[in-house]
Order: sequence, then C-alpha cells, then structure tokens
Amino acid sequence: MDEDGLITGGTPGVQLTWMDAKAGDWVVTPRYGKPVEIQALWIRALDIGAHLATECGESEYALGCRKDRMHAVESFRQRFWYEDGQYLYDTIDGPEGDDPSLRPNQVYAISLCDDLLTKEQAKQVLRTIKGHLLTPVGLRTLSPQDSRYHPRYEGGPLERDCAYHQGTVWPFLLGPFVTAWIKTFGNALETRAEARSFFNGIEAHVHETCLGHVSEIFDGEFPHHPRGCPAQAWSIAEPLRALVEELGASLTKAKTRSTGLKRPVSQERL
Repeated sequence: MDEDGLITGGTPGVQLTWMDAKAGDWVVTPRYGKPVEIQALWIRALDIGAHLATECGESEYALGCRKDRMHAVESFRQRFWYEDGQYLYDTIDGPEGDDPSLRPNQVYAISLCDDLLTKEQAKQVLRTIKGHLLTPVGLRTLSPQDSRYHPRYEGGPLERDCAYHQGTVWPFLLGPFVTAWIKTFGNALETRAEARSFFNGIEAHVHETCLGHVSEIFDGEFPHHPRGCPAQAWSIAEPLRALVEELGASLTKAKTRSTGLKRPVSQERL
C-alpha cells in the first residue's frame, strides 16, 4: 500500500496482473504502478474486511479497514479519471506516468464498488467500453483505435503473445460488464433486455467448439474465431454468474430458452 492508500507494484521483467503475456524477456503489458482493477479489488476487500471484523467483534480492525478504504477511495477519485477520454486510466504512477490505454479492466471499478465514480462517470465509462471494446463474444483487451491493437490471435508464439492482451477478446469479462451495466443503468425491463442481449454470441458459441462450453479467447475482429483452449472455466462461469445474479435466470430456465440446447450447461441448479 502506497502513501495514497492505493496498491502499487511492479518489477522489470515480471508480468504483474492477469494480462500476463511474456515473450522471452519482453513483458507485453507490464502495467507497473497502480492498475485500476487491483485498486477496485483492494477497496472491495477493505469493505468486506470491515464488515467481517464488525461481525466478529473486532472493532479496532474494522475501524482500520474503514479508514484505509476512505483514503483509497479519495485517492482513486482524484487520480483515475481520464478527463480527455472520459474514462479511467488503466494504470497510474507507472515508469512512464499514467497510462490512458482504453482497456476493459476499468469495468471492475463499477462492478465491485458503488462509490468510486459518479453515476454520470459510470455511464460514460460503460458507453465507451460498449463503443470500443464490446463484441458479441466478450470484451476486447484494447481499443481498435490504439496503434498496438492486434485484430487476430494467430501465428507463432511471439505473434500470439503480442495479441493476447492487445485486442484479443476475453468472454469472461462479459460478467463484470453486465453487472456494471445493471448497477449503472437500472433494472428496468428495457435495460435488462439489452444486458441479456450481450450474451447472444456466447449462447450461439456453445454449439461450435466444445459442446456446452466457452472458449478461452476470440479474435478481436469479425467473425471472431474462437482461439486458445476450447473449454475455459472462467469463460463460462462469469456469464453464468451474471445471468443468475443480475438477470434472474437459472440453469433450469435454460432448458426452455430458444437456444437449441437440449439441457443446461450444468445438471445442477446454482
């Protein structure tokens, strides 16, 4: 924890976050400093820590969590808003300063926390993500307007590592995106219908590569060919979580949806 209450890290030659592609000694997306999703996870953890400590009668520990959280939230609000782009910096306080790369990691600042952004800021962030990163099968890892953008995950190991988090689509990110969408735009029928439509491509895909499963990644550009492993746990877990928790769906209902599935992905109810 840095003096501003935020979490910082990074060592040359080491991959710091889930964007962990590395080719030889070259770290493709080092993200040294203070990555946005790490701060959201930290602030959420402090909230949970304060709650659990209170429940267990540890008032001093709870007070420490609340103080640390207040400090971190204040710093986040002051530092992470990228005014020129109307979205959040991907990383701040890195070796080259603050990084305005338009990436999906910022969605966690909305899905995990309620007070890091104003309502209008949250709406603007989600509209920007929808306009630049959303595809029928997940979120791109980098805006197509970025000069480092790679539209397809193909070629040898070096070419694939260059694309892995530089435009390649990850379907697990649909989970936090839909959570953030419902939290921000409300629970009206029209909003829920739009959020539900974000999963249409995934529903079609479960028939394509590995029956009942979702691939690890997809190309950033149409027709969004599936890549990586054909059955990835978080690729299906996060869309299912959002369907159940945010949209009120159940795996039992999946039997009657007009998707062509003869049975739900799992035989058990969530």
